[in-house]
Amino acid sequence: MTKPIRAALYLRVSTGRQADNDLSIPDQRRQAKGYCASRGWEIVADYVEPGLSATDDRRPEFQRMIDAATIKPPAFDVILVHSFSRFFRDQFQLEFYVRRLAKAGVRLVSITQELGDDPMSNMIRQIMALFDEYQSKENAKHTLRAMKENARQGFWNGALPPIGYRIIEASEQRGHRTKKTLEIDPRPCA
Repeated sequence: MTKPIRAALYLRVSTGRQADNDLSIPDQRRQAKGYCASRGWEIVADYVEPGLSATDDRRPEFQRMIDAATIKPPAFDVILVHSFSRFFRDQFQLEFYVRRLAKAGVRLVSITQELGDDPMSNMIRQIMALFDEYQSKENAKHTLRAMKENARQGFWNGALPPIGYRIIEASEQRGHRTKKTLEIDPRPCA
């Protein structure tokens, strides 16, 4: 009897708000467990990265997983992700790590983007990674534009206010949301 494939789950969301509200991690875990069960794979580890971007590799759980995958012998045979964008949103970095893992005998498998190991599948994965990278850069561009527009209108985007100012709540006119705005703090600075 052959040993079951040992899988490590990598679960990630991009924003702290997603992590705080538990929107995506439980769903990713549920789908990954079902995927492994349907194939007879054994889950031996899971790495959860709440609220970190996949545009670079400065992610503690990601690095811990890569270390476990590249020791001799590797701690698992497969890294299972919901989609390749959960692993990386940079095409070059994705390929770098896929090849590093392959040298260690570990495969990267996506639940929603099932591909083989043939040259055509590799090309398709690379094209999907380019689209993921493009989408990430577009999202960042629009987020920055919105933050600049909010600041131009006097709304505060977060963190601590500058010295001498305080944050007040201001209702948004088009909806039920509240935006934070700055005003001069009438209390003298100590």
